Amino acid sequence: MTKFKPRIKICVSGAAAGESLKISKKLAEAVGRSVARSGAILTTGATTGLPACAAQGAKKAGGTVFGFSPASTKGEHARKYRLPLSNMDAVIFTGSGYAGRNLILTRSSDAVIILGGRIGTLNEFTIAFEDRKVIGILEGSGGITQELRDILDIAKKGKKHVLFDSDPDRLVKRVIKEVAVTDRHYHDKQRQRED
Repeated sequence: MTKFKPRIKICVSGAAAGESLKISKKLAEAVGRSVARSGAILTTGATTGLPACAAQGAKKAGGTVFGFSPASTKGEHARKYRLPLSNMDAVIFTGSGYAGRNLILTRSSDAVIILGGRIGTLNEFTIAFEDRKVIGILEGSGGITQELRDILDIAKKGKKHVLFDSDPDRLVKRVIKEVAVTDRHYHDKQRQRED
């Protein structure tokens, strides 16, 4: 029997609309391409804007993309939420609205990359931070990313596994490396408990 080796899942969180779209579309596509080239699965909120650009970049590079929808059904996704279904290999209809979707999305991913963004992106960041996920912040992508260093300083909870970088390819590589390190620490602790 072949041993199951799960692929890393990296969530891309960013603005679905707003100012940071103008400066960060190409950066989002570059993040998506880099995630695909690494062999990881890209996860998004099955939405528009920067996550959709990342999904497009991943698909162009031959990658796999899973979307997590706030809707219960495909029809609700399209009609009520007016969200796209393109550039995704699978869509998980959470039926949980935006806040519930954000929780399921970040918890289902091994790491989160933040670019641009507004309040929803901040919500995904705080969930991932509290869950001790690896988080990559793409500097220079505008939006909420410009405030995250200050937020971390004000919160006085440390930086945990938060990485800052202005280069999409380098950021993805660093995130994947940090996921491997945290996974190794987790498995070492599990083995110690078993002994």
